[in-house]
Amino acid sequence: MMIQHHEQALVMTELVPDRAASGRVKKLAERIAAAQEPEITAMRSWLKTHGRAEHEQGGAHDHGAMPGMATEAQLKKLRAAEGTAFDQLFLKLMITHHEGAITMAGDVKAQGNNVQIEEMADDVVAQQTSEITRMRGML
Repeated sequence: MMIQHHEQALVMTELVPDRAASGRVKKLAERIAAAQEPEITAMRSWLKTHGRAEHEQGGAHDHGAMPGMATEAQLKKLRAAEGTAFDQLFLKLMITHHEGAITMAGDVKAQGNNVQIEEMADDVVAQQTSEITRMRGML
């Protein structure tokens, strides 16, 4: 499910260059995308290695069931926003999104069945906790 979760973060970051007013928000979005794109690639590789299709691992799940996922209505508002209003909404949605990813990473770690996955979960927690702190300071 984390693949779909990360993909939504990328959808949100793709809006930033054309809509954000803040250079700090633009740099943050670049860092988020730079971190999450390779993680998606790694997760897809793990699924392939273990003979599992992506849809078996969460692709068919309701996004609303994943912690921190923005709703379609929230994404629509984000797509319509510009400037400072965009920046504020982006930060609020991304903080919630990151908090959801931290919850999901904790759930994965509790299963304790794969060292590589646990290491990525640790990285997600560390990186996204740091980004949440940074984003809260930008609000």
